[in-house]
Amino acid sequence: MENNVVRIDQVDPAIEARVEELLERMTLREKVGQMVQINDSDLAGMEKAVQAGEAGSILSIHDHRKINHLQHIAVEKSRLGIPLIVGNDVIHGYRTTFPIPLAEACTWDPPLLQKAARAAAEEASACGTDWIFAPMVDVCRDPRWGRIAEGSGEDVFLGMALAEARVRGFQAADLRTGRRVVACPKHYAAYGAAEAGRDYNTVDVSERTLRDVYLPPFKAAFDAGAGTVMTAFNEINGVPATHNLLTVQKVLREEWQFRGVVLTDYNAISELVPHGVAADLREAGRLSALAGVDMDMMSSAYSAHLVELVEGGAVPAALIDEAVRRILRLKMQLGLFEQPYAEQELCEQFTLRDEYRALALEVAQKSMVLLKNEGNLLPLSPGTQSLAVIGPLADDRDAPLGTWAGLGQAADVETVLDGIKTALGGADRFTHVSGCSISGNEPSDFSRAVAAAREADVVIMVLGESADMSGEAHSRARLGLPGRQQELFDAVHGEGKPVICVLMSGRPLAIPELAGQATALLQAWHGGIRTGRAVADILFGAVNPSGKLTASFPQAEGQIPIYYSHKNTGRPVEGTGTLQFDEPFKSRYIDVPNEPLFAFGYGLSYTTFTYRDLSVETPVLERAGNLVAQVVVQNTGDRAGDEVVQLYVRDLVGSITRPVKELKDFKRITLGPGEEQTVRFEVPVDRLGYTGLDMKYAVEPGKFKLWIGPDSTQGLEGDFEVR
Repeated sequence: MENNVVRIDQVDPAIEARVEELLERMTLREKVGQMVQINDSDLAGMEKAVQAGEAGSILSIHDHRKINHLQHIAVEKSRLGIPLIVGNDVIHGYRTTFPIPLAEACTWDPPLLQKAARAAAEEASACGTDWIFAPMVDVCRDPRWGRIAEGSGEDVFLGMALAEARVRGFQAADLRTGRRVVACPKHYAAYGAAEAGRDYNTVDVSERTLRDVYLPPFKAAFDAGAGTVMTAFNEINGVPATHNLLTVQKVLREEWQFRGVVLTDYNAISELVPHGVAADLREAGRLSALAGVDMDMMSSAYSAHLVELVEGGAVPAALIDEAVRRILRLKMQLGLFEQPYAEQELCEQFTLRDEYRALALEVAQKSMVLLKNEGNLLPLSPGTQSLAVIGPLADDRDAPLGTWAGLGQAADVETVLDGIKTALGGADRFTHVSGCSISGNEPSDFSRAVAAAREADVVIMVLGESADMSGEAHSRARLGLPGRQQELFDAVHGEGKPVICVLMSGRPLAIPELAGQATALLQAWHGGIRTGRAVADILFGAVNPSGKLTASFPQAEGQIPIYYSHKNTGRPVEGTGTLQFDEPFKSRYIDVPNEPLFAFGYGLSYTTFTYRDLSVETPVLERAGNLVAQVVVQNTGDRAGDEVVQLYVRDLVGSITRPVKELKDFKRITLGPGEEQTVRFEVPVDRLGYTGLDMKYAVEPGKFKLWIGPDSTQGLEGDFEVR
C-alpha cells in the first residue's frame, strides 16, 4: 500500500509464494477457468462451472445472497477452493447515484471526486463487489458519442487528474467496510475517438495522437495504483483493441511495466470475428491470448478453446501461467481468500447513508454550470411572487439518474419540482405544466404551458435528454433538444416573460437558438439523486454556481469534433489568410463561426472575479526545473464564490505541430466578497513535452506562451523559454 491506496503492483514475497504453490497444483483446465468471467444468464450452468473450477470471476450480480451462494460453491465445493472475484459497473455511484462522470468533471475538484469514488466503493464492497469497472478515462471530443457521459471530457491533463483521483477513491486501503476493491480503468484505448461519434465504430489515429491524447489518462490511473484494465471494443488503426500488440504488449506491458490484470469488455473477443480479423471463435481466442488478455468477459472463447490451443501448441503454456499468476495475485491482494463472503448487515449499514447523500448533493451543486445570466436574473428571490415551472423533465425521476446508474432507483431521486417546492415552502407558489414529452411521441399541451407563463412573473423551463438518450450504444447525430421541446420553448418565450432554462443532458448539446432566447441557462446534466435540491439551491441563491465546462458545446453538429486544444493550421482563422481570387483563404466555415457556443473551462458565477499582476518567475527554464507563475485573483462581487483558475501554455515552435493551447494546471479557490488571493503554480517542465519525430516523449527547447485565466478563451498572457 502507498498513500493509503491498495497497490496491486507491489511485490509481496509471501503472496508470490502462495501464488506459485497454488499454480503448481492446478490443472490446465483450472488455469483456463481462472481466465473466464461469466454472469448468471444461466444460473445452473454457472453453478456447474464454478464448482468445476471453470470460472474465475462473475459480473453484474448485485444480490449479496446470490454472490455468497456462488462464492460458497467456489470456496467450499471446488477442488482448489479459489474464491471468485465479483465485478460490477459502478460508474457514478452504486446505490447512491452521483452526477454522471462528465458532470462530476465540471467540478474541477479531484479531492471531492476521490471522496465520491470512495463512497461508491464502500457501498459496493459492503454488498459483495470486489472489482469496479471504472473509471472511464476515454478522452472524447465528439458529443455525438453517447459514452461522453461516462468520461471527463475533452482534455488530457484534466482527464489525468480525475483518473488519478477516482482510482485513489475506489482503491482506498482503509474502506470502512473492511474490504478492498480494485479499479478497472476503461476502455483501453482510444474508444472516445470513434468515427462519426458512433459507438463501437472504427478509430483511426496516428500513434503520436494515441500517445499524446488517448493514453495519458490510463497511465495516470496506473500510476495511482489501478490494478486492472479493460480493453475497448473498437479497432485502433485496423487492429481491434482486444488483440492489439502495440497497446497491450508494447505500451502496457513493456513500456509501462503494468503487472495487473487485462480484462476484455463484454463479448469483445468473439467480436474479433465480425471485425474480420478472426475466422471463428477459436482463432479469436488465440489472438487475444497471444496479445496478453488475461480474462475473457462473456465470449466463451477461452472456456471453449484455450485448453486445446495450449495442448496443440498454438498458445504457450507459459503465457497461461503468467495470466493466472496475475489473477491469483489480485485475489490474494484483495484478501478474498480470507474474506470471500459479503455480509447482509454490512450491506444494509453502508447503503444510501446520509453522508453519501450529502456528498452527492455537494457534487451535484458543484457540477452544474451557469452558462448565461442576462441582467443577473439569477439568483431568484425566495419572495418571487409567481413562478411557472414548465417542461417534461421538471417532475421526472428517471432522467436525473443518467446512464449506467447502477442500483440507483427513481424513488431515491429529488426532482427539480421537489427542490423548488422545498425552496418556496410549498406548491401554492408556482404552477407546473409539462407541456410536452421528451421524445415528442406523446400529445403536447402547449396551450396550458403558454397560459401558465402568461400568469407568471418568471418562467423556469426544465428541458433536455432522458437518461437513455446518452450512454453506451446511444449516439445521436442531431444534438438539438429532442422531440418538440424547442417548439415548446418558442411558444413560452413568445409571452415575453423572463425564462430560465434548466438543461439536463448526458452530453453537450447544440442549442444556439435556445441559448439566444433564454434569459438564464443552467446546465444541470444528469445530476444524480440530489438533482432537484441542487438546482433549487442554485436558482434561489443558497449556492453560488461554480462548475466549469470540460467539453465544448458546439454551435452546430458540423463543427464536430470540436475542442479548444486544436492545431493552428497553416491558414489560421485569426490570421490574414492567403489571398486567392481577391479573397483571404482561411481555415473556417462560411455559415457558422469556428468557435464553440460555450468553450472548455467556461462557467459563470453570481459574483465576479478579476485577474491581475501576472508574474512568470522562471522566464528561462532548464529541462529539470519547474515553471513557476502566479497571479492575483480578486472577488469583486458582493457574495462568496469559487473560481477555477486555469493555466494554459503553447509551445510556439516544435518539430511537431503543437496545439494552440494546452491546459497544464488548475486550482479551485474560494474567495469572500472583496477577498483576493495570490494563486501560484509550479509546473514541472517535463509536463510540457510531447511525442516527437522519433516517437519518444521529450521536451524540446524553445519559446512558450502561457495564459492564466477563468477559461480557455481568455486570461493574462506571459512568456517563458525552455533551454
